[in-house]
Amino acid sequence: MKYNQFVAMWAITKASFRSITRNPSAVIFSFVFPFIFILVFGFIGNNGARQTFKIVIDKGSDTSNVVYKTLIQMDGLKIINFPDDATMQADLNKGRFAGIVKIEKSEVNAKQPYQLTFKTTSSSNDQWPQVKSMLDDMLNKISDKMYADRYKYTSFEFNPITDVAQVREFKTIDFILPGQLGFSLLSAGVFGVAFMFYNLRNTMVLKRFFATPIQRSYIILGEGLSRVIFQLITAVVIILVGYFAFGFTLINGVETFLNMMVLSFFGLVVFMGFGFVVSGVATSDSTIPPFANLITLPQFLLGGTFFSIDNFPKWLQPISQSLPLTHINAAMRKIAFEGQSLWDVKFEIGILMIWGIIVYALAVKLFRWE
Repeated sequence: MKYNQFVAMWAITKASFRSITRNPSAVIFSFVFPFIFILVFGFIGNNGARQTFKIVIDKGSDTSNVVYKTLIQMDGLKIINFPDDATMQADLNKGRFAGIVKIEKSEVNAKQPYQLTFKTTSSSNDQWPQVKSMLDDMLNKISDKMYADRYKYTSFEFNPITDVAQVREFKTIDFILPGQLGFSLLSAGVFGVAFMFYNLRNTMVLKRFFATPIQRSYIILGEGLSRVIFQLITAVVIILVGYFAFGFTLINGVETFLNMMVLSFFGLVVFMGFGFVVSGVATSDSTIPPFANLITLPQFLLGGTFFSIDNFPKWLQPISQSLPLTHINAAMRKIAFEGQSLWDVKFEIGILMIWGIIVYALAVKLFRWE
């Protein structure tokens, strides 16, 4: 009877999967640790995931006044521009910026020569409360300088749009869950694969495999497939708990869920390449954590896991934009909240592909069987 490589590979996959589920560290890093963050931020609610907020100044605004001059110099606000109104309105409905500020001259009251209008939507629920507070504080300070009796120098009109047919409520969990899912994929891909193949090599299991007819490529596929299955099960649990317990947005339902799973699979395959590299350069099990942390920790901190990378200094933002975790986090959020397809996030997927090519080229050179 001819030796069946696929049957042997599946046997390796099942045995490896059982060992992963019995490994406390694998369960903690892949599921428990990200899940704790999801629970914490889910119960905290909408306290804001970002500290620097984007706003648009309406093109019809009066810019020859102290209100405008003070506004554009405020810390924590970033003025952005759009090529056309349609694009601006679409991004406003998706919650990509906090809102639109318009400053107009007012003829109603001579002591109140200007009116400031702040237009926003429920998609920016994580942003507009902070921005509204900042605008209130700014107008109070201007009034204090202009008048001694606390009279309002500028009237303030707050105009939120909450029509669910146009916009959706953006919750803290909508920002946090994709970041934690991305972190789970990254840590599982790097730490899980690095420790798994180092231990297989160190315990002479790989050498024993060589005594069997199974080919080396099927050994890699079998062990890797067990990691993929385990981590995708973890991804399913994270997404479903976020959806049913905390109202995580899956805008197109099952279609969005499946798109997130495909993206999770793709990201995990790329991150596993880092694990192969680490297992190749590690000389002992004690050297794996330092090497792995060099890969995971910068991405965890700079990849938009907890807050937008717009909060970082301008010199640091290009570094954040080059990290693979940044792009998988961004793609997850666009798919889940904005309803974009995998084709719509092709730029992010393209960056992941480039990283995949680079890291697997290194893995081929560095990975050791003995």
